[in-house]
Amino acid sequence: MAQPHAGKTKHDIIHLKDVKKTYGTGEQATEILHGINLSIYPQEFTIIYGPSGSGKSTLLNTIIGLEEIREGTVTIRGSVISNQDEDTRARFRNRNIGVVYQSPFWVKTLNVLDNVALPLLIHDEEGNAAKRKALEALSHVGMEGFAKKSPMTLSGGQQQKVNIARALVCDPAIIVADEPTGNLDSVSANDIIQLFLWFITNFHKSVIMVTHELSFLRYADRAVSIHDGYVESVLTKDMLTGVVDNLARVPGGA
Repeated sequence: MAQPHAGKTKHDIIHLKDVKKTYGTGEQATEILHGINLSIYPQEFTIIYGPSGSGKSTLLNTIIGLEEIREGTVTIRGSVISNQDEDTRARFRNRNIGVVYQSPFWVKTLNVLDNVALPLLIHDEEGNAAKRKALEALSHVGMEGFAKKSPMTLSGGQQQKVNIARALVCDPAIIVADEPTGNLDSVSANDIIQLFLWFITNFHKSVIMVTHELSFLRYADRAVSIHDGYVESVLTKDMLTGVVDNLARVPGGA
């Protein structure tokens, strides 16, 4: 991974300033995110972690513009998306961000290739060109041999690889993943993590992953700890070494 030259500032690709997210209105309003300030940097593997209910997924959805905020700003690649309307945010997200969820959502009547090509077809890409790009995306995750199969016939790990190919097919600068290994065995989960690392190194992607699995911190360039809607800490790779070492000493830890 390319590192910034000595003496030069590494500019963030995503920046959150004083972000507050509230559900409900009036006396029923509950604040979920409390004044979040956060920078995410290009060509890094950023992990967001914390206990269930801590606000991890809400933060991720806020970052990519799926959740509207009450206060603050969200800036991605120089564009302030938090003041855009829903349709404009969606167009921006489709051009710049690939999203991987824990459970893939398939059009069951389409085969693997057509499911991966679908985002391009939605963007009015010509059919043959869309399928060529979809096949290339499948090759990046080692799934080109399954192009004509139904995604429903694949194993969980295979489906998640196809899911990642679909997130990659529009060549986004940023990939976000919400608990992408939550339904997988340890071998398949490790395969997914290695794919993310490979995309960062070889395709210069920025990857943001929400997880509750602390063992994955060993792979992160930066880790954001969330608790009760607050950012507790942001740990760099050097700082994470000590955290992972401590986890390794705990039975059942990393």
